[in-house]
Amino acid sequence: MKGLTALLLLCLLAPVAQARTLPNPNQRPAQGNEVPPVPIAQAGYSVPVNYQLQCAGCHRDHGEGSAANDTPRMQGFVGNFLRVPGGREFLVRVPGISQSALNDQQIADLLNWLLARDGMAGNSSPEQWPPYSGEEVRRVRQSSMLNLPDVRGGLIDAMRAEGIVIGDGLGR
Repeated sequence: MKGLTALLLLCLLAPVAQARTLPNPNQRPAQGNEVPPVPIAQAGYSVPVNYQLQCAGCHRDHGEGSAANDTPRMQGFVGNFLRVPGGREFLVRVPGISQSALNDQQIADLLNWLLARDGMAGNSSPEQWPPYSGEEVRRVRQSSMLNLPDVRGGLIDAMRAEGIVIGDGLGR
């Protein structure tokens, strides 16, 4: 009988508890939040800030990656993708890049920054390579990559065939 009484009481009080969780339609934003946030593609952040906002969550602050999270190292390695056919396009089509909130030119700037020999890629990038343009990113970005592991695996195999030591931190 106690269980039935508790159930009846719960059923009677549930609508009251639910009503209290609904937001007040007349509630105003907290001070400082009156203006909606600016979309990242319009915010005008620097390339390093865009890296922190779009990439560092997985690839970490300095591109060291995380084997535990199956996230490859970019530091000292990512430039090797420019050395094999399809690698350049792959970097644009990686879902974290192609589906990011950045616009095409911001992605081009980010990739150029990452791949610079004095940047995260270091000596892994070829001595000379054409920088990405916003137009190239727009064109390549339109084609989704349906199987990232297989595409990446094929590019890693191509690197190995070229004698490139795989230092992506994943140990495969």
